[in-house]
Amino acid sequence: MRPLLRLALAATLIADSAAAQQPIKYVRYSHAGRVAYGILDGDRVRELGGDLFSNPRPSGKVAQLSDVKLLAPVEPSKVIAVGLNYQSHLGERPTATYPGLFAKLPTSIIATGEEIVLPPDAKNVHYEGEMVIVIGRKASRVSKEEAKSYVFGVTAGNDVSERDWQRSDLQWFRAKASDTFGPLGPAVVTGLHYDDLLLQTRLNGEVVQSQRTKDLIFDVATIVSYVSQYVTLMPGDVIYTGTPGTTKQMKAGDTVEVEIEGVGVLRNRVAQR
Repeated sequence: MRPLLRLALAATLIADSAAAQQPIKYVRYSHAGRVAYGILDGDRVRELGGDLFSNPRPSGKVAQLSDVKLLAPVEPSKVIAVGLNYQSHLGERPTATYPGLFAKLPTSIIATGEEIVLPPDAKNVHYEGEMVIVIGRKASRVSKEEAKSYVFGVTAGNDVSERDWQRSDLQWFRAKASDTFGPLGPAVVTGLHYDDLLLQTRLNGEVVQSQRTKDLIFDVATIVSYVSQYVTLMPGDVIYTGTPGTTKQMKAGDTVEVEIEGVGVLRNRVAQR
């Protein structure tokens, strides 16, 4: 092969490789009476045909972002969460030797723009901004070394928590899994270095949490591998990875924003039932 041709081919391969690593934002949305997945491209959404996790292909349809309603980006069969996974949230308590897990319910999931609705007897409800792992393929008993290949991407989440119920109930069923206690979105993003992203939470515009995901005690690969030893993870399942720092009570009328670097802003208003 001639030198110039080799150089041209190498340049093409490098460009293709770089393009493959570019982040892609996937959204789930409703438009004109239909629900679809799409790729967020600036202020436009390019519709995808088929299932997000089974080789979806562009349908050729394009809608303006302002004309669609964003839904929760996935419909998980399981919603799993890790507790006490930042030293800044753990405080003086000793670090665990394995991830501490609990479950939320799929019915707790809401999209950006929807309301977190407090039950009448909820008196001490806190935000918990978190990075959320989205599983891309069936994972059962996977090693830590191969775990990342089972991750489709990440999104932002708010592990809404009623602190009094956490302390008083036998399990965290009400405290963590009540309806609307699992805001998620706005997009699932691939191609990010999710082991080092900035996470920020704002309450009524004030930054109340700010930390990078490199500070997770148990990283993404460790979490996915550990969970898969006991529970089979399916495409679309999500794992909330833990919240940093301290949290505060939310009240009706407040607005909570969780922003993950490269993902976008998950924004929800708080209401009282």
